Amino acid sequence: MPSNAVIIEIRAGAGGDEAALFVADLYRMYFKYAQNQSWQQKVLDSKPTGIGGFKEIVFELQGDDVFSKIQYEGGVHRVQRTPKTEKMGRVHTSTASVAVLPKPKKSTVNIKPDEIKIDVFRSSGPGGQNVNKRETAIRITHLPSGLVVTSQTERNQLQNKENAMSILEAKLQDLKESQDLEQLDGKRREQIKWAKRAEKIRTYNFPQDRVTDHRIQKSFHNLEAIMNGKLDKLIKTLTQSL
Repeated sequence: MPSNAVIIEIRAGAGGDEAALFVADLYRMYFKYAQNQSWQQKVLDSKPTGIGGFKEIVFELQGDDVFSKIQYEGGVHRVQRTPKTEKMGRVHTSTASVAVLPKPKKSTVNIKPDEIKIDVFRSSGPGGQNVNKRETAIRITHLPSGLVVTSQTERNQLQNKENAMSILEAKLQDLKESQDLEQLDGKRREQIKWAKRAEKIRTYNFPQDRVTDHRIQKSFHNLEAIMNGKLDKLIKTLTQSL
């Protein structure tokens, strides 16, 4: 489904603080890649940790060919490296999950006012401390599905509400597509390559300076450049192979 806007959600998985730092690294990688593509970008929600990482970050990318280039990034990403906090020099393995949600047009997702519950609360920073004295953060619960989304990146309550609604609309569209997908037979489901991947798709191995994409069984070197947004070769190879 072509789209010129996507919402990307990156969440820390196994690995504690190191997983949260990996989320920040992945966000920075996509941020720099988007800059190289001249795409517009906007953070919709984030849950920072005290050491510079994120438990979760949700952001929007908008521009030409954004979905066709980013669609295969969804899945579990794994990193193998020695954390800065590791005194014995041991390599740790951590994970983060990436979800890529095409941003739906307003007309395709109809959310009725009586289907949502809106709560306001104070934005929190690393460690959970309140960073705003006013209640500007928004939590929206979609009652029929049970989906809950938040936004606390803006100082303006109305803007946070708009951000949260954008996330909710994308998740509802994704939920509908998942339900539609379940009704298809197995062969057809497998053909829809970009959809709903929960398994490990890629490993970032710092000691060996390589990124391996497990879906195409191919490795790419110069990991530092890749983490700095030089994703063109990797994305082009994926697009041609999947």
